[in-house]
Amino acid sequence: NMSGNLRSNISIGLSVKVVQKQHQRSGILTAGVVAKILTNSPNHPHGIKVKLEDGTVGRVKEILA
Repeated sequence: NMSGNLRSNISIGLSVKVVQKQHQRSGILTAGVVAKILTNSPNHPHGIKVKLEDGTVGRVKEILA
């Protein structure tokens, strides 16, 4: 499974599961399609931050092939 911590693994239009900031403790994941990549650094220990097509912002935890 590809890591959501590497920006190079994530592209616009990719199906992913993210954790929203308010769900970090509970670990609830939200599935969606990447509309915008918000993290500029090549990697992030907690996951690359993205905006999904429905407007949800979260950090990528899973990449759905």
